[in-house]
Amino acid sequence: MRIVMIGSGYVGLVSGACFADFGHQVVCVDKDANKIARLNAGEIPIYEPGLDDLVARNVAAGRLSFSTELAQPVSEAEVVFIAVGTPARRGDGHADLSYVHAAAAEMAPALSGFTVVVTKSTVPVGTGDDVERIIRETNPQADFAVASNPEFLREGAAIQDFKRPDRIVIGIEDDRARPVMEEVYRPLYLNHSPILFTGRRTSELIKYAANAFLAVKITFINEIADLCEAVGADVQQVARGIGLDNRIGSKFLHAGPGYGGSCFPKDTLALVKTAEDSGTPIRIVETTVAVNDTRKRAMGRKIVTACGGSVRGKKIAVLGLTFKPNTDDMRDAPSLAIIQALEDGGAQVSAFDPEGMAAARPLLPGVEFATSPYEAADGASALVIVTEWDAFRALDLGQLRNRMAGNALVDLRNIYRPEAVEAAGFTYTGVGRGTSATEELAIAAE
Repeated sequence: MRIVMIGSGYVGLVSGACFADFGHQVVCVDKDANKIARLNAGEIPIYEPGLDDLVARNVAAGRLSFSTELAQPVSEAEVVFIAVGTPARRGDGHADLSYVHAAAAEMAPALSGFTVVVTKSTVPVGTGDDVERIIRETNPQADFAVASNPEFLREGAAIQDFKRPDRIVIGIEDDRARPVMEEVYRPLYLNHSPILFTGRRTSELIKYAANAFLAVKITFINEIADLCEAVGADVQQVARGIGLDNRIGSKFLHAGPGYGGSCFPKDTLALVKTAEDSGTPIRIVETTVAVNDTRKRAMGRKIVTACGGSVRGKKIAVLGLTFKPNTDDMRDAPSLAIIQALEDGGAQVSAFDPEGMAAARPLLPGVEFATSPYEAADGASALVIVTEWDAFRALDLGQLRNRMAGNALVDLRNIYRPEAVEAAGFTYTGVGRGTSATEELAIAAE
């Protein structure tokens, strides 16, 4: 099939490359001429494992191309996906739909023959209605149907998620769109990936509800972690104990410094605003947003406490800047609030991240960026693990301790065993580990 992907950002580029790998003819269109030039030169503007090879393979096969021109590709397309950004709008937190609306208006005159227009961007309920209205007002003669097809891609595992999804959600109001979308996803249907057809508004809400539920789950275990520290329990054991219940499940029960990234912060806020406007406020999600915002700064206070109550004049080494591993995404990363809190306390921060430092530099002008975890630790009073990159899971603790001026290790992802860290000469601070590992082993032995 002939597919156009409007937007070559994270969702558009990954989706376009995967559709091309299915055998479709895909053109990714973007107004950013520099981005298109980089893509045409074989340069991938984002870090996502495996994406560079996937793009190169399909460009070489002639199935994937990139352009700044919209009209001709749209006129030849059977399906046009809108995959532009929907950031939180300044001032009120609503999703900014200006890019979605602009895409609809720009494509409308070029539509030729029956075309399915699909919102791939994460959008509030009713956006498909807006897209349909804009196209009809701009080109009354157009023959089209508007569908909703939200993405459920995890950064760092997006290609796997696209090709082996838990489900494919497609919202339609025009039955003519169904066979077209079935053909788009036919390779996945043959692999028994479930396709859920719903109404368009239901599909739009599924995306927001899914992200909000996961954000609530993360925030719940983070608050349980605080309780564990107060009462002498271990949040990792609590998480395991409740996660073995099939009704709850073990995923998204890892205590840490709070969620960040391109989806959860803006999507939870947008859902809250949509619910308020509809007269049905969602108090659980409202509280989740508030708790998560304050938690990141609280992690800065945890580090200060681990340093004896003050970080003024001290060097603090921070390992991990991106909001999660296997991405270079710094959007709403917990590291930003944590480092700000440390700098406000008078600390000098040295940081290292395997992929995120280029994106982090303009956001953190006062930070020294190191070339390795060990260089970051030179002369530091404390070492703080913020992002659980694999590269940080087996560090030479002895070498780190010898290079540091202090002995505090603050593990905000609980990736180390406290006894191993303490054996290397560190004092260990984790998240929600109110009971030491030694005590846990003694209890288990009893």
